Amino acid sequence: MKSNAGCWRRRLAVLGIVTSWLTGCAMAGFETGGGGACPPVVEYSSALQAQAAEELALLPNGSAVIKMMGGYAVMRGQARACQP
Repeated sequence: MKSNAGCWRRRLAVLGIVTSWLTGCAMAGFETGGGGACPPVVEYSSALQAQAAEELALLPNGSAVIKMMGGYAVMRGQARACQP
């Protein structure tokens, strides 16, 4: 019998990334109202987010793109926290 554990791990990783996008969590210690300008946060439709999640699910385990998207989610959260 073939194991499908890898398939579930990939789906869980995608779910974690998408959840991070949707919640826009801020990093501890990130100060709002600082001297720098806040970058704009582009809002994505739920359809586009779903499409991105499906496409990420097709990537192999350990993909550089998946790792980079985690960093992108953190930056979006920081930009949201910076907004007045």
